[in-house]
Amino acid sequence: MKVRVGFGLGVGVGAQVDGDTLWSIIDACEEQGWDSMWFSERVAGGLPDVLALMAAVAGRTRRLKFGPSVLVVPGRNPVLLAKELATIDVLSNGRLVPAFGLGSDAAREHEAFGVERGERAGRTDEAVELMKRLWSEDNVTHEGKYFTVHDLTVGPKPVQQPGMDVWFGGHSPAALRRVARLGDGWLPSFVTAAEFAPKADEIRKLAADNGRHIDDEHYGALVAYLPEGMDPPEQLLKLLAATRKDPVDPLDIVAAGGPAGLRTRLEQFIDQGASKFVVLPLIPPTDWIAELAKLREQVCLPLEN
Repeated sequence: MKVRVGFGLGVGVGAQVDGDTLWSIIDACEEQGWDSMWFSERVAGGLPDVLALMAAVAGRTRRLKFGPSVLVVPGRNPVLLAKELATIDVLSNGRLVPAFGLGSDAAREHEAFGVERGERAGRTDEAVELMKRLWSEDNVTHEGKYFTVHDLTVGPKPVQQPGMDVWFGGHSPAALRRVARLGDGWLPSFVTAAEFAPKADEIRKLAADNGRHIDDEHYGALVAYLPEGMDPPEQLLKLLAATRKDPVDPLDIVAAGGPAGLRTRLEQFIDQGASKFVVLPLIPPTDWIAELAKLREQVCLPLEN
């Protein structure tokens, strides 16, 4: 397997980064040889818009891949979203990696997107099916429960053909079924290394049941870590534990101990069959450029092949 490690700005840290700092992080990821850069999405709070960020990265860089971790689909018009994402892919010459999800469980996020909680899954499934067709076909006709188009051709088409690979986050039973039915890759967050292989095997089984196969290189994980010498505030640990519906030790889903602890955690995931990673700090480092260089040297390069 080809192990690749990208860098992400999560919900909390991403909202604390100003414009100048953001440009310096993007430039460092490009120059230091990072595989990719990833941006989380929330409407409430100070997190920048993910589509705008990806368009900015497309114009700022020449080799760095990038994607959303993850882009909230329900509440968006899939025709317009298909066009926006295809345009960003064209501007970057095929470096966009779309990763989708249903969005936060917070009620205010549901309200902001204007979608009832019970409709999120159905809208997402239908939207992704329609977008995939629009990326690869002309004269598309679709009459579904939520969306209808007749004889519609949308351009530009993505550079990546016959369409971009779509990755999904999530690790609930419903999320695994969605990956198996519609996904081309799996990128869950806040999952333990021990549970990764059983869930990935379930996706493979479900995909086979649907007459599909997902490339073994397309199983990965978003892994949060603590910069060296930094201890997590107790409140942060409680918030992390709350991301799971089942009891879990927060330090099983967060890598402590700086680069050494992060490398050990990624090695645990690799042993379970994962090969694509997004690492993100839970607390801003004191020096972003030095932090990225240290992670690149001590974590990425020893693992990538």
